[in-house]
Amino acid sequence: MTSLPTPALELSADEARRIALRAQGLLGAPDRRAGVRGVLRSLGAVQLDTISVLARSHELVPYARLGAVGRETVESAYWTGSHAFEYWSHAACILPIEEWPHFAFRRRARAARGHRWHVMEDSERSCAAVRDRLRNDGPLTASELGGAKNGGEWYDWSETKIAVEWLLDTGEVVCARRRGWKRVYDLAERVIPDPVFHDDLDDRECVRRLVAQAGAAMGVATRADLADYHRLRAEQVDEVIAGSGLVPVTVEGWGRPAARGGSSSGRPPGAAWADPAALNAPPRGRHRTTLLSPFDSLIWDRPRTERIFGFTHRLEAYVPRQRRIHGYFAMPLLSGGRLLGRVDPAREGGTLVARQLSLLSGRAVRPMAEALAEAASWVGCTGVRVERMDPPELAGPLEKAVAELVG
Repeated sequence: MTSLPTPALELSADEARRIALRAQGLLGAPDRRAGVRGVLRSLGAVQLDTISVLARSHELVPYARLGAVGRETVESAYWTGSHAFEYWSHAACILPIEEWPHFAFRRRARAARGHRWHVMEDSERSCAAVRDRLRNDGPLTASELGGAKNGGEWYDWSETKIAVEWLLDTGEVVCARRRGWKRVYDLAERVIPDPVFHDDLDDRECVRRLVAQAGAAMGVATRADLADYHRLRAEQVDEVIAGSGLVPVTVEGWGRPAARGGSSSGRPPGAAWADPAALNAPPRGRHRTTLLSPFDSLIWDRPRTERIFGFTHRLEAYVPRQRRIHGYFAMPLLSGGRLLGRVDPAREGGTLVARQLSLLSGRAVRPMAEALAEAASWVGCTGVRVERMDPPELAGPLEKAVAELVG
């Protein structure tokens, strides 16, 4: 492996945390002129998920950074004017249209394998039928193309669904938008603008650009952090890191096991990489107080979240109810650049219900009240009710603070 440069700069854990917050758009004045599209471009990926409590995760991400931007505005920003497309990044994600060429390596890998989850009975005929329908009638959902399922479990896809998803995997088809949470497919040649509709970047250059983008989106990151952002392999990061433009640093306290990937890369404990732009100006400005989706890119990597914030968070939506600790869709509270607690929200008519709420200390009472009041207003609720509180002695102060804010 190529020898890597010795880090010339050591960051404190606090400096690294603030750099990460600013890079993620949660420290400093929000760029309201750039709006939702600006958030998407700076993050490089916004994860999609089926769960909708207050709102879906891809709506919660810009809300956390910009405040109560209208939900229709969010959807319009993503899906009108060929500004974004959906593909496999950290997971199923909305991606800025400029990143289309960067995922050519993944499209080629899928094509070379020949299939992913399902194998078609007659791939040539099935794919040709999908192409013809989209060319003549598209954009269409899988149901409109001929049916998404065979009638069994959710993964029992029809031949048509397998074909259109395969064409999406390999780049002939694009998810143009979502309609009622169903993917709407169209031919890539009609959706992707000509300046970026090409796959001429080799695999190494694709990965190099994604690593550089991930580094800029995180501000400072370990090798494993960089790999996780777009689900790359650590070895792929190693191959391109020297040409990524990121600079080597060490971070105080990042040498613990949770940092992952320090010693194996041949660098000292606490080894990380930083975006030069993030190092040029100290991060300053107002911290955002907000509730975060568990799929927000600030916290989607759980080891990184533990390392930066000392906060352990797990999604319990798929954990049996009796084994949940913090609730179905617990949303962490961010305030003052720290994670101070979490709440499992729900909506009952015009009331936002905190089914289960936990705070790390009494200093989180006012921030949680502010976050609940803002979230309630955003989704059209006029009241907030707290059902369970940990620790219970903070229930009274929280309810009082909420009442002052919600009225």
